[in-house]
Formats: sequence, structure tokens, C-alpha cells
Amino acid sequence: MKLTPILVERTLSQFEARAIPEGHPAVPELNKLFGEHTFFLDGSGLLIVEPALPDENGAETGQVVKLASWNDPERTSLAAHEPEPIDVVIEFGPKGSDAVH
Repeated sequence: MKLTPILVERTLSQFEARAIPEGHPAVPELNKLFGEHTFFLDGSGLLIVEPALPDENGAETGQVVKLASWNDPERTSLAAHEPEPIDVVIEFGPKGSDAVH
């Protein structure tokens, strides 16, 4: 899913990663491979956030999913694999508080 700039900030405040800027040259290829998403990189690899069930208060949430892992210790090459949910759920806030594309 594509995240608004506010939701990217909220995500990064709850999860240590870097967002790949929309204008980065790799984004068109990533979109071809994985679909339209906001992409993140961390020490484990390439990640996205997928919609998840609302929390107990009805707030919107997103599940962090790893799409590719680093191939080398220098983190210069990624190897794609089956999407793998990790143990991070992002709390976006009350339903309808920000636009999620």
C-alpha cells in the first residue's frame, strides 16, 4: 500500500527503517516486481506495510512485511522471496484520520 507522508512518518516513529523516496530510480522496478507500495529498507532487507485489522480501539493498523533479504554483509544486493510478515504492526491512528492509498 502507498502511504501518505504523514503515515510514512508515523511508521518510521514505530519501526527503525528508511523509506525509499518516491523519486528514487529503483522505485519503478520495485513497483513492477512488487506492486505499488511505499518501500522501506532496514538491516534485514526490503519491507512494505500491508493493511491489517483495526486494533481494539478501531484504529487503523498495518503489518510490516519483508519482501527481500540482503544477500551480503555490505547490504549491496537483495534477494526477493515470498512475502514474510515480521513481528511489527504499525498503529496509524483513528479510522479515517489520514488518507491511505
